[in-house]
Amino acid sequence: MPTLPPPSPSGTDPHQRRDMAESFGADAALYDRARPRYPGALIEAIVAKAPGKDFLDVGCGTGIVARQLQEAGRRVLGVEVDERMAAYARSTGVDVEVSPFETWDAAGRTFDALVAGMTWHWIDPAVGVAKAADVLRPGGTFAVFWYVLQPPADLGAAFAAVQRDVLPDNPAAARAAASPLGAYEHFLDRTADSLTDAFTDVSRATFPWSRTYTRDEWLDQLRTSGMAKPLANAGKLDAVLEGTGAAIDAVGGSFTLDSTAVTFTATRR
Repeated sequence: MPTLPPPSPSGTDPHQRRDMAESFGADAALYDRARPRYPGALIEAIVAKAPGKDFLDVGCGTGIVARQLQEAGRRVLGVEVDERMAAYARSTGVDVEVSPFETWDAAGRTFDALVAGMTWHWIDPAVGVAKAADVLRPGGTFAVFWYVLQPPADLGAAFAAVQRDVLPDNPAAARAAASPLGAYEHFLDRTADSLTDAFTDVSRATFPWSRTYTRDEWLDQLRTSGMAKPLANAGKLDAVLEGTGAAIDAVGGSFTLDSTAVTFTATRR
């Protein structure tokens, strides 16, 4: 099950759904526990590419990316729209300022790298790249990335069947449940299209990663996904959780997720 917001029948972009973007702090501790960490090779690649140690983490959430960067010896400032998430991140040692990135006041500060893990789709593409150019030093690294929770084919089909049963009027949700990679590739394409001539050295990369999920661990991450709030508001979250849990029980109560993280990077001229 992807952590994307559910496909909107109106075609509304995620950045226009502030209600979803600001919903993740309802249980910040669960979010921090349930969301996977990023592949070490991804973090190493971004650290190696950046010309210095000052990093800005856009949409830092509970500080998952920031802490991984701190462990790599980087100084990190987070910008986060949700005070609840920011408070949790601060409790783990991350410096965070609360604001939408689009209206955040950098107060003249600049950085060697701007990163956004699982958050750039919440940023207005007409504003975000220009803002990134403003806060990056010449030669600075722009790096946005997403992890793709790609279940095994048989389990992905079972998850899609749950979506079709619970959300018969939204076939795109079932397609995303079965194979979410295409949705993330859309975000990479949109980011590329929004780049200005302030950036060069554009590249994409993928980083494989694997982990075993128990039934409860998978359902916990589903509770933290962008789909959780609209499903709950529609009275359908429990049905999705029950059906998804049953599908995992049917394959023995756990499964191995062989997945990937996708990245988009560019360099500030």
